[in-house]
Amino acid sequence: MDPHLLRTYVTVARLCSFSEAARELGYTQSAVSQHIAALEQDLGAPLLTRRPVAPTAAGERLLEHAGPLLLRLEAARADVVRLAAAPRHELTLAATPTALSPRVLAALPASGTTLRVLPRDEIPAAVATGTADVGLVDGLTAPSDPLRLPDVAPLTSHGIGEEPVCVLLPDGHPLARRPGLRLDDLADARWLDAPDAGLPLTHLRAANGGHGFRPALRYEGADLRALTALAAAGHGLTLLPRRAATGVPGTVAVPVAEPRVVHRTELVYAGALGGAAQALAERL
Repeated sequence: MDPHLLRTYVTVARLCSFSEAARELGYTQSAVSQHIAALEQDLGAPLLTRRPVAPTAAGERLLEHAGPLLLRLEAARADVVRLAAAPRHELTLAATPTALSPRVLAALPASGTTLRVLPRDEIPAAVATGTADVGLVDGLTAPSDPLRLPDVAPLTSHGIGEEPVCVLLPDGHPLARRPGLRLDDLADARWLDAPDAGLPLTHLRAANGGHGFRPALRYEGADLRALTALAAAGHGLTLLPRRAATGVPGTVAVPVAEPRVVHRTELVYAGALGGAAQALAERL
């Protein structure tokens, strides 16, 4: 299967338009049509309906494979280029907001650093494809247990820190004076769904046997201050590392007593580290 044809197909399916795909890819519309026809002939199945432009059942199945396949190809290219390149003095770090602890920020080089705050699911791919030199991923896990990373490419990860987690409550909440809370007792509470700023509700469900924690409000941003302000205003609860939950005006941070879980941060990289990336890893 020709990856160039596959990229064209994915673009057409995403945009639902041959002409829009041609503009994005820099091809003529005729060339895009020829790519799709060649791929359909190769696979022996129609992949798109034409009016409207939409994937067929076979096309939907191909899309399930296409993303990981193309990502692996990009990761392979980046891996080879990385081996041939000289160590870089500049550093691009991809991280989640909750992974950026004061210790991490203090370890950053004094100059030549680009910090990209990304959704945690995108960080391994950014490292694998070379758009970031190293990444910091975080999540909820049992003490000393590694995080489960998506299998996007051969990556190395090292734990660099664990800390307790707290439920952030408005200071007038009935549970705000508790010394500790059980997640199971909060499964039916009002929660903030903020996957790119706080700890995702999917992590809470996994820690609670896969049920509960339905969102009252979804926040699609990466600003921790906005998330904690929403919690203070009573729009829902959120779970945060203790350092991020402590001292927020109008709120109380109550530790999670059960189950025994922690916020874990890991450094993720591909291949061998060198230059500024190696220096950061050593400091962490």
